[in-house]
Amino acid sequence: MNDVTSSSEDHNLAMLTHLSGILLGFIVPLIIWLTNKDKADKAWLTAQAVEALNFQITIAIAYVAGSVLMAILIGFLIIPLVILANLIFCILAGIAVNKGESYRYPFALRLVK
Repeated sequence: MNDVTSSSEDHNLAMLTHLSGILLGFIVPLIIWLTNKDKADKAWLTAQAVEALNFQITIAIAYVAGSVLMAILIGFLIIPLVILANLIFCILAGIAVNKGESYRYPFALRLVK
C-alpha cells in the first residue's frame, strides 16, 4: 500500500530507521519515534518507526534467548539465524518504505503502539 501523504524525506528517514537496525538495534527507531510521535504530519513515519522498534525489541529478546541457550549448545544455531533474519527483514523493510509502501514485519512482538 503506497502512502501518498508522506514526503520523500519521510521515506528516506523511514528507510534509515529500518536499515539502522542491522547495526544499531533499537536505538535509531526509538529516537525517530520519540521525536515524531506527537506530529500529526509525520504519522506514516511514526508508524514505521514503531514497526522497526517492535521488530528490533523482538530481535534483542531473541539474542538474549540464544545467548542463554548457548549453555545447551542450541544457542549456537539460534544466534546466526537471528542475525540472518534481522539482516533480511531490515533490507526488505528499507526497500519497501523507500518506495512509499508501509511495511509490517512478518513476526514481531507488538510492545510499542
